[in-house]
Amino acid sequence: MGWTITEKILGSHIGKEGVSQGEHIFADVDFMLANDITFPLSINILKELKDVEFKGIKKLTLVADHFTPNKDVRSAENVKLLREFSRKYGIKLYEGGTCGVEHCLLPEEGLVVPGNLIIGADSHTCTYGALGAFSTGVGSTDLAGAIISGKVWLRVPETIKIEYRGKPQKWVYGKDIILMTLKDLGEESGIYRSLEFSGETISYLDMPQRFTICNMAVEGGEKNGIIQPDKITEAYVKERAKRTWKFYYSDSDAKYAEVRTYDISKLTPQVALPHSPLNSVSIFEISKIEIDQVFIGSCTNGWYEDLRIAAEVIKGKKVNDNMRLIVAPATYKIYLQALKDGILEIFASAGAIISPPTCGPCLGGHMGVLASGEKAVSTTNRNFIGRMGHPESEVYLANPAVAAASAVLGRIAHPDEVK
Repeated sequence: MGWTITEKILGSHIGKEGVSQGEHIFADVDFMLANDITFPLSINILKELKDVEFKGIKKLTLVADHFTPNKDVRSAENVKLLREFSRKYGIKLYEGGTCGVEHCLLPEEGLVVPGNLIIGADSHTCTYGALGAFSTGVGSTDLAGAIISGKVWLRVPETIKIEYRGKPQKWVYGKDIILMTLKDLGEESGIYRSLEFSGETISYLDMPQRFTICNMAVEGGEKNGIIQPDKITEAYVKERAKRTWKFYYSDSDAKYAEVRTYDISKLTPQVALPHSPLNSVSIFEISKIEIDQVFIGSCTNGWYEDLRIAAEVIKGKKVNDNMRLIVAPATYKIYLQALKDGILEIFASAGAIISPPTCGPCLGGHMGVLASGEKAVSTTNRNFIGRMGHPESEVYLANPAVAAASAVLGRIAHPDEVK
């Protein structure tokens, strides 16, 4: 019996060729991360320990991205804690002009690579599965334990294999593919399972779209999402990697809990209705819902390629008078490239608000908080009750092209409507 890519990676981190589904392991960690919301909790745990060697400390990177630029005294104090800790232990801290949304920043910097076992005190750490790594979110206490030991306790998940067939139509992207998949899987089928995304459709997707798919695997309760490496992966990694990597592939006789196949050639742009990413429908099934805000950014769709797509739709047009558009490039490198290429000028000329790289709007932290009764179209990954602000606000998730079209018309709209 063969192994899946997830089982092989986990096995390699306990000195074995592979591991079995349901097996409990204590595995070596290659890389770990935390941010300005989650790491202060870990710091409080670590401070209580006396004369304890932190064996995993050098595997840690910190990113101050959630409430930065600091929105208030409390967020400033949290970042201060990270800064003091990073200086004390010689840990890299991304802050200010070097910062960005962590799940875009770390691949961009080449710090997360294929074949790694990666944990992070953030649920969307599963993003890096797009590189062919085992990557999953953990709690702040688990992260503290990994800093102390350099290892993490895991139960080997079962794997659901997702096979995508066909070439996506125009205006259909990775965001639409994962929204459709999550809806079909439902709330229960993915709990503590691995989603292995495969099939010919993957070859049509650039790395940002693959990151988006793996990023949202957690929304159905999955332990991780993963894509086997190919030439696109290799080209991306070779240009950036600061650490060694290894490609793993599933065996032809690997055991899967389930296999599902989808024809993506027939998929239309999807919109997740309030209040769940699993509540998606085709945009053609939606009536003319007026909105108050559009947000284009986050670790799902703040990539350069996403900004370019949105700019293509909005170029030469204006943001609707009855709403606001916020655009947040995910990192400063993306910001600078979009600036050089005139993309930010397109948004600014349309009347958009250009934000520095931040997670703020996604979690209702700052830079785009919704008021009672307001409706927003967002390219983020979650639309839970109160996620972006007031509990009585509503968030609709969509791809960047749909978001840009909605900003022009002031209602949820298909990109072809603004041509």
